[in-house]
Amino acid sequence: MKSIFFFLLGAVVGAYGMYVYIGREGDAGASVTERLSEWRLTPGDVRADLEATGQVVRARARAAGETINDLRIVATIKAKFVLDRELSAADIRVRSKDGQVSLEGSVSAPALVGKATALALDTEGVSNVTARLSVQAKP
Repeated sequence: MKSIFFFLLGAVVGAYGMYVYIGREGDAGASVTERLSEWRLTPGDVRADLEATGQVVRARARAAGETINDLRIVATIKAKFVLDRELSAADIRVRSKDGQVSLEGSVSAPALVGKATALALDTEGVSNVTARLSVQAKP
């Protein structure tokens, strides 16, 4: 249990370091915006999926030989949510089984469903993301 805690702590600190080092150079925002469009995760796409099925599901092709531990996948995705100012890591539960990730919980805007899905899908070892996130305005 202790080792999991320190692994998660290390992942968060490492992700923050990458955010500070890479994120301030200006490229990070553009790549996320491009990926939202590429993966059909724009607010309109997300809204249509939520109205039709109540969830957002996207898949990504795996690289040859890519296998990553599920705990590492969850820790990496949670770290991305912690570093994002619009998403609340506490409000989104992340589960992974063999690279199949599910997100459950709530966000404050429909666009954030797409953002959370894109961040999860853009994680090494993830092949599929199912987002069952409800949109609830924060007081």
